Amino acid sequence: MRETVRLLGAMMVAAALLHVSGSLGPADAQAPMRQIRLTERQVEGFIAAQKKLATAKAETEFEAIAKEHGFASLDEIDDVEANIVLLMNAIDPATRAFSEPPILIKRRIDEVTTDKTMPETERKQALQELTAALSTARPIQFPDNIELVKKYYDQLQAALE
Repeated sequence: MRETVRLLGAMMVAAALLHVSGSLGPADAQAPMRQIRLTERQVEGFIAAQKKLATAKAETEFEAIAKEHGFASLDEIDDVEANIVLLMNAIDPATRAFSEPPILIKRRIDEVTTDKTMPETERKQALQELTAALSTARPIQFPDNIELVKKYYDQLQAALE
């Protein structure tokens, strides 16, 4: 159940981030995210930038913080964040075991379907969201990203909270 809530929360955050950045339109709503090959420098820069990004208010501040931490643009740090969040959601926090996103979403659909404690309206909503997520979920394109995120898992978890 906790994993389902975490996935739904991550999906809402991702949708909110896309909406805030202005890129979530009808055509973009079902487009899969762009997977990139992460570098150690990007992950370290992302972690270092989080405190300042959390307090920034204007687009120019976000852009300056991104550049200060080694990113070419705000779009680059957004791509790094999307890939990190995708991987963080696919790694079990207790065991650090990784599951491909489509497999993980199918498991969560099964969990929600069989969870009799969840109110029916919440179950229907969760199943709709999970089914939509499944339709765009893709296996991880760059397996090296998994080990990189695992290496920095605790730091990333703290930075993203």
